[in-house]
Amino acid sequence: MPTISLPDGSQRSFDAPVTVFQVAEDIGPGLAKASLAGKVDGQMVDTSFLIENDAELSLITARDEEGLDVIRHSSAHLMAQAVKQLYPETQVTIGPVIENGFFYDFAREESFTPEDLKKIEKKMQELVKQNIPVERSVMSRDEAVTFFRDMGEEYKAEIIEDIPEDQELSLYKQGDFIDLCRGPHVPSTGKIPAVKIMKLAGAYWRGNSNNEMLQRIYGTAWGNKKDLKSYLHRLEEAEKRDHRKLGRQLDLFHFHEDAPGGVFWHPKGWSMFQGLLGYMRMRQDNAGYVEVNTPDVMDRSLWEVSGHWGNYRENMFTTTTEDERVFALKPMNCPGSVLMFAQGLKSYRDLPLRMAEFGKVHRYEPSGALHGLMRVRHFTQDDAHIYCTEDQMEQECKDVVALVLDIYKDFGFENVVIKLSTRPEKRIGSDEVWDKLEGALEGALNSMGLDFVLYPGEGAFYGPKLEFVLRDAIGRDWQCGTLQVDMNLPERFDISYVGEDNNRQRPVMLHRALFGSLERFIGILIEHYEGKFPTWLSPEQAVVMNITDKQSEYVTNVVESLKKAGIRAISDLRNEKIGFKIREHTLQRVPYLLVVGGREMEEDLVAVRTRTGVDLGTMSIDAFIDKMHEQIESRSIALLEE
Repeated sequence: MPTISLPDGSQRSFDAPVTVFQVAEDIGPGLAKASLAGKVDGQMVDTSFLIENDAELSLITARDEEGLDVIRHSSAHLMAQAVKQLYPETQVTIGPVIENGFFYDFAREESFTPEDLKKIEKKMQELVKQNIPVERSVMSRDEAVTFFRDMGEEYKAEIIEDIPEDQELSLYKQGDFIDLCRGPHVPSTGKIPAVKIMKLAGAYWRGNSNNEMLQRIYGTAWGNKKDLKSYLHRLEEAEKRDHRKLGRQLDLFHFHEDAPGGVFWHPKGWSMFQGLLGYMRMRQDNAGYVEVNTPDVMDRSLWEVSGHWGNYRENMFTTTTEDERVFALKPMNCPGSVLMFAQGLKSYRDLPLRMAEFGKVHRYEPSGALHGLMRVRHFTQDDAHIYCTEDQMEQECKDVVALVLDIYKDFGFENVVIKLSTRPEKRIGSDEVWDKLEGALEGALNSMGLDFVLYPGEGAFYGPKLEFVLRDAIGRDWQCGTLQVDMNLPERFDISYVGEDNNRQRPVMLHRALFGSLERFIGILIEHYEGKFPTWLSPEQAVVMNITDKQSEYVTNVVESLKKAGIRAISDLRNEKIGFKIREHTLQRVPYLLVVGGREMEEDLVAVRTRTGVDLGTMSIDAFIDKMHEQIESRSIALLEE
């Protein structure tokens, strides 16, 4: 006679063991229809799961994150069933859930075509309409190996052979298709409301390039058709905003096969890069930082002391000299900063010491992981290391958090999620030290009244960290800034300061980056604004165009005046129709288009329009400069007409 406790605190008693579905049915027919799975005492189970003893139960629907995972996992099986029905000779391998969807790897001699994918999706929709029940069964490992081998599924049998012999396995059957899976799954195929095949790719069996190549079909699945439509719209928007495409179109940067993962900045892109550096220098100077610079190449022994050699070696570029000394291109700025602090005697009066560096770092990223500005091998961090006493640690954390949130507002990012990542399994330092460091970060956030999400075990190997996640214009999240507190590197490098008692004390070290990587942050800005940067960020803020050759000299003088006033202005004196020029610079996303004809030249005026096509009328050059200064100094996100 189990008693079931529900999330709202209510309880329901039954005269006999009861399934999850029967509990949902007892609550109401609507909930029974919507239930996809259940969580019994914290364990995810199918709706057919039998509850025999008192238990806590949560019913999972498509509105729940876990429900979405169940739909997506079931969709992978649905796709495999469709493939097997259409192409029976195909062998199935694995089909996990991924972000926003799922994939399944297939072994098939003939390559799938775009037409095949359309047929598979159509067959999946047919199977959904058939509302086929999904049934769970169990087998021993050896029984399952024989079962799948007899079916001709050699890949599946190989997977099962690696499972411990005494482990009981669960299988899920829907119609003529059966697959190995932990589950849970939807009660029937009709519970998959919105699914779509997305693309085809290659994948090595078990991720090993020495193995045969399989065909991977990706799909997406959602709790309803509206959410699917919204997701597909976001993908369309993301395609339009792809920073690699816009980087070419706006002439900002390019990449070359002779420098994989390295950026070739064009003048306009470099202007943006330098603009970010200048902005951050100004903010850091106002916040009491000093700027330093350290070498790019340092001896292996330094990285051994820091712990990077043991924890990060596979990501480092190294070289060996004739005398067999091993040097590494720095993947981090931290050890160089520590050597900078160690130079000369430091007193408690020198603390907190906020030491900033725009350091170039080099990390070996696999070629397949490189992705435009978002994932490179050579990049610049707006790094800073703050050395302080334990008593100063929490306040310094608060100051960094306040600074980073204020900076993100200047770039139009108001929606920021803060993640607190605590000690990982592989780490250096004692639990006592980790307790202090985690307490400082959590205490800073709590005292500021800021919400945060806890990520246990996700900290750096030397200290816990805060991560700042920005949400862009189309709802995507980007992890950018970080703040890490560290008492381990000061210990490993044996750095100290003279305390008030004239004894040597160990400083606390805060690692802090706000943009993170300048390259990646520019990539995010390109996609967030679709290349339509706010005036203060735009590499070209105004273009001055003549209607006829008679205004050429006047245009040149206007541009000189604008440049002297600190406005990034260019001229367009080409012998082209003015409509053509306007269209071209509009496509280049220049915020302000200044047109000069005979009347404007005679009256010392400019006709001003925006890249959105709004006519601001004619105004004097000084009036335009004043308006630009006001907009630039306020770091306004909107154009003047907005």
